[in-house]
Amino acid sequence: MINWNDLKYLLAVAHNGSALSAARALKVDQTTVQRRLAELEAHLHLRLVERGASGYRLTGAGRSVLVAAEQVAEAVARFERGCAELAQARILRLTCPEPIADRLARSGFLDRFSERHPDFRVEFVLADRYIDLAAGDADVALRSGDTDGVLVGRKIADSLWAVYASKDYIQSHGAPAAVNEIAQHPIVAFDHSLSGHRLSTWLDEIAPDARIAARSNSVLGLVSGVKSGIGIAALPTPLGDGEPDLVQVLPPVAELSRAWRLLCHPDNRRHDKVAAFFDFVETEIAALRPVLTG
Repeated sequence: MINWNDLKYLLAVAHNGSALSAARALKVDQTTVQRRLAELEAHLHLRLVERGASGYRLTGAGRSVLVAAEQVAEAVARFERGCAELAQARILRLTCPEPIADRLARSGFLDRFSERHPDFRVEFVLADRYIDLAAGDADVALRSGDTDGVLVGRKIADSLWAVYASKDYIQSHGAPAAVNEIAQHPIVAFDHSLSGHRLSTWLDEIAPDARIAARSNSVLGLVSGVKSGIGIAALPTPLGDGEPDLVQVLPPVAELSRAWRLLCHPDNRRHDKVAAFFDFVETEIAALRPVLTG
């Protein structure tokens, strides 16, 4: 049978005019182009190209088969696009904070989803910003805090933040007994790029003159700062409670509490993979709450 891949070399020579230019276009060496053309000619029992002073040109037979070769190339490209779209349709892209992705993976949640829906596969989309669901950058989101009013979904759990300090810090410096004592301690806070975050707003209100020991542009950076012992910080409870070296010195702060929600764009809500994920999460809420809340 003919090796349809050899048609690429005929088309490349026809479009580029020389074996060298065809080789560059295909990212192979020139001898490969010449060899594959020779193999194609031998298989078809036709002379398709001839070499002249200015490069390669198609013979009469080469011109006769060129249109059919281009049709085959277009059909193969359509086939590959269709396969890629089918494969993509089976992948559910889930965006959530990086620490939550780790906790979801370790909780067995993804394994249970795969057992229930073996035709679908979850792929995480992680970033230090909100991923745009309306633009199609992800299919569903697990998100806390303020969110785009266009999105639809449901509440899964409470998003709680409490104040933490390391054991070493407490041993050396003590811990605040109430919110109004936070200003007496060095703070690990968000940097100015996150000045609009509710944590930044809350700290400006309750401890405007507190000494800032470190700033970070991520929640994981806050956790690292507190673990180092240089100061205290409010952290999401699943992260703070999950660190053996940290102690919750003040209970969850009402001003920082929000809701964890499962969200998607309304245009995607009825897609098979999105509907399957929403239905599955509905049965998993009791198992998800400790993952999201701690």
